[in-house]
Amino acid sequence: MAIIVPENYHAKKALESSRVHCISKFNAQKQDFRPLRIAILNIMPEANSYEYNILFPIGRAIIQIEPVWIRLNTHPYKSTSKAHLDELYISFEDAIKERGLDGLIITGAPVEEKSFTDVWFWDELSEILDYAKGNIASTLGICWGGLALANYIGIDKILYDRKLFGVYPLDNINRGHRITGDLDDIFMSPQSRHAGISDKILEAERDRGNINLLAHSDDAGYVIFETTNKSFIMHLGHPEYETERLVNEYRRDLQKGRTDVQKPRNFDVDNPKNNWRGHSLEFFQQWVKDVYIRTPYEI
Repeated sequence: MAIIVPENYHAKKALESSRVHCISKFNAQKQDFRPLRIAILNIMPEANSYEYNILFPIGRAIIQIEPVWIRLNTHPYKSTSKAHLDELYISFEDAIKERGLDGLIITGAPVEEKSFTDVWFWDELSEILDYAKGNIASTLGICWGGLALANYIGIDKILYDRKLFGVYPLDNINRGHRITGDLDDIFMSPQSRHAGISDKILEAERDRGNINLLAHSDDAGYVIFETTNKSFIMHLGHPEYETERLVNEYRRDLQKGRTDVQKPRNFDVDNPKNNWRGHSLEFFQQWVKDVYIRTPYEI
């Protein structure tokens, strides 16, 4: 339908060229309905360049979205300009005071090799999740964000000897579910992480009635799962990634001299092709629809 962005937003032309209709907040206020307010806790490096990755798939949903960019007080944002943060990002406290929130997205972050208690913003994030579990219709965690949600509900991660990196086929084990929707039985998803959760642990949590398992990969394990009350959904991959993102991450790791990183599997860095966009659009559109269904509305 449409996404609300500032009139001079840096990615507006890119969004519109990708058939995402952009409207200003001023024009949105003249409507006789309200959009979904989706908070995005963006803790990816170079936060401004990553924003398009989230806005494109949620902006293609049929429901109008007002993204609310969240800034953590305890995170330095070293690779993002202060001017951009000051212009667009607000604190979580200000976001919920303004008009409340319907959904929350927690992005990945390059900290999966650290224990959660060693992540400098973990206490602040935990307080946000304390609020979200009782006041926000659905919280989506992507990659490290998914691992963080899992840890919050008592499921710890394990570190890998070698980075899980590439594009992996996933088996939709709960076809027709409201999140995985009408996806084919097999779909593709980028993975870029040094940590994950063992299948045995997740299956035990399922058997205890704590989670629903939604998608599995023979090589990557369970990638999509949710709490049984459907308030937290965890996607350990990067369905939002643009085609060049894996290329850039591979070159970055090479420059850093990392020896535990190989070329991404099932992906040609010299001739990159995006074979996961269908999954990405379907997944995010189903999630937006679920936020809408679960949100108590007042016109």
